[in-house]
Amino acid sequence: MTVSAHPATKAGRPGLGAQLLRRKPIGQMVQEAGNGEGGTALRRSFGVFQLTMISVGATLGTGILVILGESVPLAGPAIWISFVIAGIAALLSAVSYAEMAGLVPVAGSSYSYSYATMGEGMAWICGWCLVLEYAVSVAAVAVGAGQYVNETLNIFGLALPDALAAPPGEGGAVNLSAVVIVVLAMLLLVRGAKESAWINTAIVAVKVGILVFFCAVAFTAFNAGNFEPLLPMGAAGVSAAASTVFFSYIGFDAASTAGEEARNPKRDLPRAIMLSMLIVTTIYVLVAVAAIGARPWNWFDGTEAALVQILEETTHQPWIALVFAVGAVLAIASIVLTVLYGQTRILLSMSRDGMVPGIFGRVSRRTGTPVAGTLIVGIAVALTAGFVPLGALADATSIGTLFAFALVNVAVIYLRRNRPDLKRNFRVPLYPITPILGTLMCAYLMANLGVDTWLTFGGWMLVGAAIYFGYGRRHSKVAALSEQDYRELSAGVPNDPATAKAEL
Repeated sequence: MTVSAHPATKAGRPGLGAQLLRRKPIGQMVQEAGNGEGGTALRRSFGVFQLTMISVGATLGTGILVILGESVPLAGPAIWISFVIAGIAALLSAVSYAEMAGLVPVAGSSYSYSYATMGEGMAWICGWCLVLEYAVSVAAVAVGAGQYVNETLNIFGLALPDALAAPPGEGGAVNLSAVVIVVLAMLLLVRGAKESAWINTAIVAVKVGILVFFCAVAFTAFNAGNFEPLLPMGAAGVSAAASTVFFSYIGFDAASTAGEEARNPKRDLPRAIMLSMLIVTTIYVLVAVAAIGARPWNWFDGTEAALVQILEETTHQPWIALVFAVGAVLAIASIVLTVLYGQTRILLSMSRDGMVPGIFGRVSRRTGTPVAGTLIVGIAVALTAGFVPLGALADATSIGTLFAFALVNVAVIYLRRNRPDLKRNFRVPLYPITPILGTLMCAYLMANLGVDTWLTFGGWMLVGAAIYFGYGRRHSKVAALSEQDYRELSAGVPNDPATAKAEL
């Protein structure tokens, strides 16, 4: 059976309650991905190495290079503990992502997982959170890159004019550096995913190299006394900082958005996700300890591009700071590139389901990428990066990410209970303890975010509800399926992509 349902061709739509609970059959997802229905087929060109580099490229560097100056004053010398807490929360969710990525090897990440398990209503909420997570995090990281651009110019005695160095509200008119970085990443993604992946891999090697180099230098100025008192702000400060630096771990799920571009997604996606988490967490903790050892915790308050300043003050060699600052700009650019990539794939999946306009799902025959969607997202993110301050962006990203991660943990529990027959290449260890703890950790970190962040999140969800009821509900392709087609797709869904494509 070939699925070709469109809103205009099917009658007898389910009522609101039934539609919100209607799940998208996994077989239909796999079929759409394999057939490229509607011109949405993506090219399979990624192996486990490229997928790991996408995940590391989207993750490594954000918390250390961008928001260290904002998080250290919250936790004090115990900032490394905050990174460990956030890393544990991310790891608990990462293993759930690994299991789901093997079961549902399509673009869309936790949006697709939620649609397959909890229905259209929860899938929309998750997808809307992912839009917040990806688009806003790209803007936040790009803003942080502007700090390192300024540090690079300062070494030569130059500086951007205030009007072009900061957004409104922080003494400027627009953050020009952030806008330029997003636009360059957008243009590279338009050219093709494979080309972007190789450039990202090269930049990841630079990023790891400069962070290891920083540790080597910082440990020469290590002072154990900087860790006393360890908890000047108490446990509450450590928890608050953990909620903030969770922003640093959002990238690992970018690999799961490449499900349709992986050569062997069932095998390689789980491996890439787990390997990237191990690499990132190890480096984060190591750099945090080195930074605090080199400078007292209160030195970081209000400090921009903290690692560059530590290097310059430690070595008194401007060229060393210059090399690090340039490397940091490249490192942050790789985060912008890979997370922007993930955002376009989320919207492609939502477009395929009729949740957002079809323009986001149009894939160019020449490049094999969603060109129009990439341009729209890139321009919107560039404007956000140019005109919104960093702090507000980082916290908004964290709350959207945590909510999406919690849903993935719930999805694992649901499928284990309701579809135990599905073949799982990777299984969450210590089930059900691990996904339950993952959900609780996400809820705990969300509770530690500020009232302003929750109000922003509430407003974002209200906007999302308006879009769903105004557009998504009326254009949903799953809701447009006849009851007979829906039952046939939902019954006995094959778990192997090749089998699914042949049988459906």
